[in-house]
Amino acid sequence: MALKVARLSESSFRRLKFSGGILLDGKQARANVRVCEGQRLTFCFSEPEETQKRNCSTRISIVWEDNDYYVIDKPAPLPTMRSAHQNGDTLEDALCCQYARQTGYLFRPVNRLDKGTSGLMVAAKNAYAQQRLQGKLHGEAFVREYVAVCDGIPTLKEGFIDLPIGQEKDSVRRCIDENGKEAGTHFRVIDAGNNRSLISLRLDTGRTHQIRVHMAAIGCPVTGDYLYGKAHPDLPGRFALHSCHVRFIHPLSAETIEIESAMPEEWQRLLKE
Repeated sequence: MALKVARLSESSFRRLKFSGGILLDGKQARANVRVCEGQRLTFCFSEPEETQKRNCSTRISIVWEDNDYYVIDKPAPLPTMRSAHQNGDTLEDALCCQYARQTGYLFRPVNRLDKGTSGLMVAAKNAYAQQRLQGKLHGEAFVREYVAVCDGIPTLKEGFIDLPIGQEKDSVRRCIDENGKEAGTHFRVIDAGNNRSLISLRLDTGRTHQIRVHMAAIGCPVTGDYLYGKAHPDLPGRFALHSCHVRFIHPLSAETIEIESAMPEEWQRLLKE
């Protein structure tokens, strides 16, 4: 696969160097070759062997795509990636089944969502596209917004949570830790009632469980969050957190891509319980 590209990462250039993927005027060239004006330099990325496919009955909604990226509306509960601790269906499995007709398909997520979180996430169709967009995460060139139903009502109508996050010892749980990694979350209360609130959230950083940890820290854990709050019978295996809006500047076309996904309608009754 030949791409007209610029600004390769060091690891990508190293792979090209050792795989013979550097071409000068159509002929294989060394990595230290001097390019003259008028010559054509081409980088050819060879995809690794595709991962073994698993049967998966879950159908995933692809809400937008082009030659480089696609935007997924992920259901919940559904893990994003396969792992040694995950034996059931995953988003990766479902997409491998849906794209089985495409030779060499690999799942290349640009961002990820927790198993219990639903909504929009972006994936790339090749390694270069993935690298370029991941480099823009958490800036104005890649904005992600969430909506959540939370137990409790924040004391402020809107605000910014600036609390560092670390990992608890021998646990998957994260916690507020003054020695942890910087984490920032903007929040705005959309509606409130019966000691629950509907909140819009935007991330400045992308720490694991960031929204869940930050909302629990201000006394308003996400409804149904069995790890940082308490489970809810109407949210089996998941919690009331949804990735509702994605906006990014396409690194290769410079086009602004903006996608929205409505929160599940049944969440409205959580505010009325």
